[in-house]
Amino acid sequence: MNDTTSEKSKISWWRRLSSGLKRTSSSIGTAVADLVTKRKLDRAMLDDIEDVLLRADLGTEVAARVAASVGVGRYDKSISADEVKSVVAAEVEKVLAPVAKSLVIDETRKPFVILVVGVNGSGKTTTIGKLAAKFSAEGRKVMLAAGDTFRAAAIDQLKIWGERTKSPVIAGAQGSDSASLAFNALSAAKEGKLDVLLVDTAGRLQNKSELMKELEKLVRVMRKVDDTTPHAVLLVLDATVGQNALSQVEAFHRTAGVTGLVMTKLDGTARGGILVALAEKHALPVHFIGVGEGIEDLAPFTARDFAQAIAGIEA
Repeated sequence: MNDTTSEKSKISWWRRLSSGLKRTSSSIGTAVADLVTKRKLDRAMLDDIEDVLLRADLGTEVAARVAASVGVGRYDKSISADEVKSVVAAEVEKVLAPVAKSLVIDETRKPFVILVVGVNGSGKTTTIGKLAAKFSAEGRKVMLAAGDTFRAAAIDQLKIWGERTKSPVIAGAQGSDSASLAFNALSAAKEGKLDVLLVDTAGRLQNKSELMKELEKLVRVMRKVDDTTPHAVLLVLDATVGQNALSQVEAFHRTAGVTGLVMTKLDGTARGGILVALAEKHALPVHFIGVGEGIEDLAPFTARDFAQAIAGIEA
């Protein structure tokens, strides 16, 4: 890929990310512009700015910190909306930078087992397909395990991704035991000396304890084949769910020991600010974000791009 093509793809990715976070950036931008045109900066305005950021799902700690930073050296002065946006972007980037981490495949683990968890509709199966495409493009041998045995559609979808990425898929009948399936997939991947095994799981609602127990069982059974598995546990979060994402992270982290996050569905309806609250509260690595259905719409997470898109700063 030459420099011009790479620059173009970077710009188009930025556009998609910016438009995906439009709901959050517009709500912040409009409210801030409204506040700063009316009066000079005072305590009441800072409280109002804090409220705007809270409504954008950034979380209480981050909202308070951003508001305090806006106030530094600016009391009784006029302030522009752009100045506030710059402070928002800078403070949000500080929270996100420590969690923006690549997913590293440990070459000494064959296969490197990635368990993918999340509630129904979060985009788990599609994310697995995109990751399979990414790893295959890097020259790795990948296997997919259709562990969401409750939904026939999830099994079929994974088989399609397997064909697309030329990756073998281990699948059973709908309703079959997901732990046995994961056991068989790991045994086959080990025997075939494959590089990566991606395991799909049922879309457990965090209040369904029996489903969480099944997830624990799946991990326990895989460890009979290799006691170091899973090597990564990715929680896929739907960016449109807002505050509900916090309880999802808590439930899955407790059950499966989540090692990293993937945030999907960053389309115009997304409440992307929640990623900032998650980073502040849980400090779990954020590996990827998705802005659409295409393979190229899943990209590594970068703190600065995300912070600037949330603040509504143009690239």
